[in-house]
Amino acid sequence: MHDKATKAELIELLASKTELKQKDIHKLIDDLWAVISKSLIEGDTIELRGFGTFEIKRRKGRINARNPKTGEKVSVEDHGVVFFRPGRELKRKARKVINEKPSSV
Repeated sequence: MHDKATKAELIELLASKTELKQKDIHKLIDDLWAVISKSLIEGDTIELRGFGTFEIKRRKGRINARNPKTGEKVSVEDHGVVFFRPGRELKRKARKVINEKPSSV
Protein backbone atom coordinates (compact mmCIF):
# COMPACT_ATOMS: atom_id res chain seq x y z
CA MET A 1 0.00 0.00 0.00
CA HIS A 2 0.91 3.65 -0.23
CA ASP A 3 0.30 6.81 1.81
CA LYS A 4 -3.49 6.65 1.65
CA ALA A 5 -5.42 3.39 1.43
CA THR A 6 -8.96 3.43 0.05
CA LYS A 7 -11.78 1.15 1.08
CA ALA A 8 -11.57 -0.55 -2.34
CA GLU A 9 -7.85 -1.24 -1.83
CA LEU A 10 -8.49 -2.69 1.61
CA ILE A 11 -11.19 -4.94 0.16
CA GLU A 12 -8.80 -6.15 -2.57
CA LEU A 13 -6.08 -6.84 0.01
CA LEU A 14 -8.45 -8.81 2.23
CA ALA A 15 -9.77 -10.77 -0.76
CA SER A 16 -6.21 -11.72 -1.72
CA LYS A 17 -5.54 -12.97 1.82
CA THR A 18 -8.78 -14.93 2.22
CA GLU A 19 -11.09 -17.08 0.17
CA LEU A 20 -13.91 -14.55 0.45
CA LYS A 21 -15.33 -12.71 -2.54
CA GLN A 22 -14.82 -8.95 -2.75
CA LYS A 23 -18.57 -8.29 -2.66
CA ASP A 24 -18.86 -10.32 0.58
CA ILE A 25 -15.96 -8.41 2.16
CA HIS A 26 -17.52 -5.12 1.02
CA LYS A 27 -20.82 -6.02 2.71
CA LEU A 28 -19.04 -7.18 5.86
CA ILE A 29 -17.09 -3.90 6.12
CA ASP A 30 -20.22 -1.82 5.50
CA ASP A 31 -22.09 -3.78 8.17
CA LEU A 32 -19.19 -3.43 10.61
CA TRP A 33 -19.05 0.35 10.13
CA ALA A 34 -22.84 0.56 10.58
CA VAL A 35 -22.73 -1.42 13.85
CA ILE A 36 -19.80 0.62 15.19
CA SER A 37 -21.46 3.92 14.23
CA LYS A 38 -24.80 2.93 15.77
CA SER A 39 -23.12 1.80 18.98
CA LEU A 40 -21.15 5.05 19.27
CA ILE A 41 -24.27 7.17 18.66
CA GLU A 42 -26.04 5.19 21.40
CA GLY A 43 -23.23 6.11 23.82
CA ASP A 44 -21.25 2.87 23.81
CA THR A 45 -17.46 2.66 23.73
CA ILE A 46 -16.00 0.31 21.11
CA GLU A 47 -12.85 -1.49 22.24
CA LEU A 48 -10.92 -3.49 19.65
CA ARG A 49 -8.16 -5.15 21.67
CA GLY A 50 -4.74 -4.70 20.13
CA PHE A 51 -6.02 -1.96 17.83
CA GLY A 52 -7.72 0.75 19.85
CA THR A 53 -10.83 2.26 21.38
CA PHE A 54 -13.48 4.47 19.79
CA GLU A 55 -15.80 6.67 21.80
CA ILE A 56 -17.72 9.91 21.52
CA LYS A 57 -16.52 12.68 23.81
CA ARG A 58 -18.12 16.02 24.56
CA ARG A 59 -16.30 19.02 23.16
CA LYS A 60 -17.10 22.23 24.94
CA GLY A 61 -18.44 25.03 22.77
CA ARG A 62 -16.94 28.49 22.53
CA ILE A 63 -18.47 31.91 22.12
CA ASN A 64 -15.53 33.50 20.31
CA ALA A 65 -14.53 30.85 17.80
CA ARG A 66 -13.30 31.83 14.35
CA ASN A 67 -14.20 30.47 10.92
CA PRO A 68 -10.77 29.50 9.48
CA LYS A 69 -11.84 30.25 5.89
CA THR A 70 -13.35 33.68 6.37
CA GLY A 71 -11.88 34.80 9.68
CA GLU A 72 -15.42 35.65 10.81
CA LYS A 73 -16.20 35.25 14.52
CA VAL A 74 -18.76 32.52 15.20
CA SER A 75 -20.29 30.84 18.20
CA VAL A 76 -19.88 27.06 18.54
CA GLU A 77 -22.20 25.02 20.76
CA ASP A 78 -21.15 22.01 22.83
CA HIS A 79 -20.95 19.00 20.54
CA GLY A 80 -19.81 15.39 20.36
CA VAL A 81 -16.64 14.28 18.56
CA VAL A 82 -15.46 10.78 17.76
CA PHE A 83 -12.28 10.05 19.67
CA PHE A 84 -9.84 7.22 18.89
CA ARG A 85 -7.29 6.00 21.39
CA PRO A 86 -4.81 3.55 19.84
CA GLY A 87 -4.09 0.30 21.63
CA ARG A 88 -0.69 -0.60 23.06
CA GLU A 89 0.33 -2.76 20.09
CA LEU A 90 -0.67 -0.16 17.49
CA LYS A 91 1.15 2.57 19.46
CA ARG A 92 4.29 0.44 19.61
CA LYS A 93 4.22 -0.17 15.85
CA ALA A 94 3.40 3.47 15.06
CA ARG A 95 6.50 4.71 16.88
CA LYS A 96 8.65 2.89 14.32
CA VAL A 97 6.86 4.18 11.19
CA ILE A 98 9.00 7.28 10.67
CA ASN A 99 12.33 5.47 10.88
CA GLU A 100 11.48 2.31 8.99
CA LYS A 101 8.80 0.86 6.76
CA PRO A 102 6.17 -1.05 8.78
CA SER A 103 5.73 -4.73 8.00
CA SER A 104 2.83 -5.62 5.73
CA VAL A 105 -0.55 -6.58 7.17
